[in-house]
Amino acid sequence: MNNLDLENAVEVYSNMFKRVKTEMKKAIIGQDHILDTLMRALICNGHVLVEGVPGVAKTLVVSVLAETIKDVIFQRIQFTPDLLPTDITGVTIYDEKKGEFYIVKGPVFGNIVIGDEINRTPPKVQSSMLQAMQERQVTIGKETFDLPKPFFVMATQNPVETKGVYPLPEAQVDRFLFKSLMTYPKKEDEVDIVENNSDNKEMAEYGIEHVITLNDILEVQRIVKDIYISDELKRYILHIIDATRKPKKYDMENAPYMQWGGSPRATIYLGLSSRAHALLNGRTYVKPEDIRTVAKEVLRHRIILNYEGKAKEIGTDDIIEEIIKKVPVL
Repeated sequence: MNNLDLENAVEVYSNMFKRVKTEMKKAIIGQDHILDTLMRALICNGHVLVEGVPGVAKTLVVSVLAETIKDVIFQRIQFTPDLLPTDITGVTIYDEKKGEFYIVKGPVFGNIVIGDEINRTPPKVQSSMLQAMQERQVTIGKETFDLPKPFFVMATQNPVETKGVYPLPEAQVDRFLFKSLMTYPKKEDEVDIVENNSDNKEMAEYGIEHVITLNDILEVQRIVKDIYISDELKRYILHIIDATRKPKKYDMENAPYMQWGGSPRATIYLGLSSRAHALLNGRTYVKPEDIRTVAKEVLRHRIILNYEGKAKEIGTDDIIEEIIKKVPVL
């Protein structure tokens, strides 16, 4: 794609996603960073893990996103301790009358899939999402099926309760492009929430319009890879990731508490998501600010603390902030 075509495409899609955000804000008051996160993830063809206390509209926000997309297949999976892997992926059933087996596909077969309280189900069930999220395929019995395109998963987890929950395996957490934290709304926003009576409304009452198609999403996922990122900024990304692996090299105060850093997947995702941030802001090139903006959501679930760090409740966000301060753009 030449520069002129890219500039025109970026303008079209950045405006389109501004309209998506406008429609979402009919139902979601405040929480702008979550809306931006979901749009970036959709553009990057990635998945999002959202952590937040009950009642902050985690489920609503992805339902509203799905409402802005024409002809979307929206599925919700409520994770519970008694859930089975086949309840997610699907099952082979024998038809006695016909004397043959047939496939019943599970709720993972959708364009937008929300996994509600994913940490409430055992690791065996959680792992059933791995193939779907990484390979965009599901194996049922002896057959393998492609998932619909685009395919986007937003999973939620409650950080408050410790009983009846199962920590997500590191391999699964790494499948998420972003980990986002959804906090309480600001006071001024909560006044509007009370006035709007959001919790008691049906989706149709918000008047949300379809402003984007599935083909638009597939096209913008292709275009985002053409956003220019200079060699200088590529090195900047590499140094940020290197600081998560070798913190002593960068004279970091939090170095004694860090055990593992970001994998090459983190490097890829940091570059791609910074491109998506540039596109949403109508630019065909990446700035250092784009990288800094997405760094926490890309890295906060990829930096593993040692026992001492966990005991002292060191926050990975604090570590990332220190990395951003210590690592210069060379």
